Amino acid sequence: MKYWITVFSFALSASTAGQSIWTIVETGHTSSVRSVAFSPDGMQLASMSSDSTIRLWDMATGRQIRRFEGHARWGNSVAFSPDGTQLASGVDGGGILLWDVATGQELRHIGRHRFAITTYSVVFSPDGTQLASGFGGTIFLWDMATGQQVRRFEGHQGRVHSVVFSPDGTKLASGSRGNTVRLWDVATGQEVQRFHGHSRWVNSVAFSPDGTELASGSYDNTIRLWDIATGQESRRFEGHTRQVHSVVFSPDGGQLASGSDDNTTRLWNVPTGQEFRRFYGHTDWINSVVFSPDGTQLASGSDD
Repeated sequence: MKYWITVFSFALSASTAGQSIWTIVETGHTSSVRSVAFSPDGMQLASMSSDSTIRLWDMATGRQIRRFEGHARWGNSVAFSPDGTQLASGVDGGGILLWDVATGQELRHIGRHRFAITTYSVVFSPDGTQLASGFGGTIFLWDMATGQQVRRFEGHQGRVHSVVFSPDGTKLASGSRGNTVRLWDVATGQEVQRFHGHSRWVNSVAFSPDGTELASGSYDNTIRLWDIATGQESRRFEGHTRQVHSVVFSPDGGQLASGSDDNTTRLWNVPTGQEFRRFYGHTDWINSVVFSPDGTQLASGSDD
């Protein structure tokens, strides 16, 4: 069976209907693609798969550049460091692996043997000095220089599925199986805001580029937009017919992209909440969507 990553190329304007669709990966991974991430310069794409490998792809040619092997089991999340020199991946069974992008070599295993549960989300701080990860119902903050735990954030009543830093690095947002979105102070580890409204698990959270809003995608089939200052829901995006696995803002903040179990990737106008474009092609669940840094491309990884 073939597994692939699809990249959609399109104009940024919501009024532009045309787009080209092309496939980078047709036969590389041998199981579902769990997570995709663009390099900071947009020249490369990393993919994490249930086949226990991470693969690095050249965006200009669609060819595989490198294969990262070392996961004993599958992983759920992959992220580039802000300078593009390292990759972090979440490990099924606990911990985080750090990789050298240039060589493909494993650099460090953070949290080894400490946790026997899956790491569902890993994310670098904007300055690259720290790494946050979700283990069970707890979020951990790690020092990149030492690999040591700096802080832990506790309070979720269910497994944490998604963690993201605010653009200025002072806050963390998280979504969990407890149906809530929470906001944390990075310096103290204290919860500073809780967002209620979803009726099922929250799979994905994303900050707007200006840090004033937070988007969340859920098993209740909706995407919700939250005002950070007030803690109130400011908009709801409805249309997916099955659970939403991944949400991401465009670099200019004017659009939201979402991937769902209904096998579609959708683009939404943030100011109006209206869907204005839908991408077909995947034949199974879409696990991850990500914009290129310049906002002209959107990559999606799926169970197909």
